[in-house]
Amino acid sequence: MTLKNAEPGLEYLIHAVETDDEEMDSFLFSLGCYAGEPITVISRRRGTCVVSIKDGRYTIGDELAECIKL
Repeated sequence: MTLKNAEPGLEYLIHAVETDDEEMDSFLFSLGCYAGEPITVISRRRGTCVVSIKDGRYTIGDELAECIKL
C-alpha cells in the first residue's frame, strides 16, 4: 500500500521510500520521511495529501505519495 491510498485520520508506519531520484530521497529524509517513522494523513485534496511527520505538516503530491510505501 502507498501513501496515496492511505485513509485520512489514521497513523501508518513507513515501510520504504522508493524513488529513482537521490535528491528526492534526501529531501524526504530531511522531512523525517523514512522507514520506521510514523506518518498520519491529515486530509486529502485534488492531487495532494496533507500529512503529519514528526512535528511538521506537509503537502505531498500524489506522484510523490506513490513512492512512500506503508
